[in-house]
Amino acid sequence: MADKQISLPAKLINGGIAGLIGVTCVFPIDLAKTRLQNQQNGSRLYTSMSDCLIKTIRSEGYFGMYRGAAVNLTLVTPEKAIKLAANDFFRHHFSKDGKLTLLKEMMAGCGAGTCQVIVTTPMEMLKIQLQDAGRIAKNGMKLMPETVPAGTVETKSPTAMQLTRELLREKGIAGLYKGLGATLLRDVPFSIIYFPLFANLNNLGKRGVDGPAPFYVSFISGCLAGSTAAVAVNPVDVIKTRLQSLNRGSTEDTYSGVTDCIRKILRNEGPSAFLKGAYCRALVIAPLFGIAQVVYFLGVGEFILSFLPKKDN
Repeated sequence: MADKQISLPAKLINGGIAGLIGVTCVFPIDLAKTRLQNQQNGSRLYTSMSDCLIKTIRSEGYFGMYRGAAVNLTLVTPEKAIKLAANDFFRHHFSKDGKLTLLKEMMAGCGAGTCQVIVTTPMEMLKIQLQDAGRIAKNGMKLMPETVPAGTVETKSPTAMQLTRELLREKGIAGLYKGLGATLLRDVPFSIIYFPLFANLNNLGKRGVDGPAPFYVSFISGCLAGSTAAVAVNPVDVIKTRLQSLNRGSTEDTYSGVTDCIRKILRNEGPSAFLKGAYCRALVIAPLFGIAQVVYFLGVGEFILSFLPKKDN
């Protein structure tokens, strides 16, 4: 994340470790965010993040808070590696022509956000169905036919593999990429805000002109930049979550696209609906990127790779 050049294998390991630790720590909050964002006025089940988590534990048990975590844990490594590798690549490319200006930093972030949706979109698509399954069951809603595998009892939540097979069978690869446009609208602005903001905050704490910043400065910078970017793009995250949710109650709106979703939310729920789950999202993103900075600062990937035998030239 800093401008130092890190090998791709080390980047993969660092990104994977940071993602695995971060997701494990904050996934219950992410689940609460998804359920709060999917609530519409006619089917309000949770009043707050804490209320959502308490009700989830009561009705689904402790592990109910980790519905969909397997999908996130599986795909977070390539997602983080693509995002970080792309940002470093673009920053290095833009810095060849001279000073890395703020505009160039934003362009590098734009490139990173665009590249990551290859993994992010199907990961979010599957995760949202699994996370929202408890809310659907609690409200007595029925699963939509395309998410119910043949021979599966309708009241039972399908697994990630079942969802993947059914979406591929019914709609092909496009089924996994539903909401791609909204994901781009969220992830590109997020990266445009996050990477330059982190780099500049981190530079403020550097020891001297060329010295590295202490790890706690990198951690705080990652948390501040991550939470700021998360709240800034939350309205688009609400739209993305609504579009990617396949299961709806009889009183809940369905959406044909981004514009239709915006129009119906404004008409039926008001502008404040676009801030649903904003503080949850900030609480999720801040430690995720703070942890990533610590892992990079400590050089965990480089340390692991140092044990591998080096090839003789």
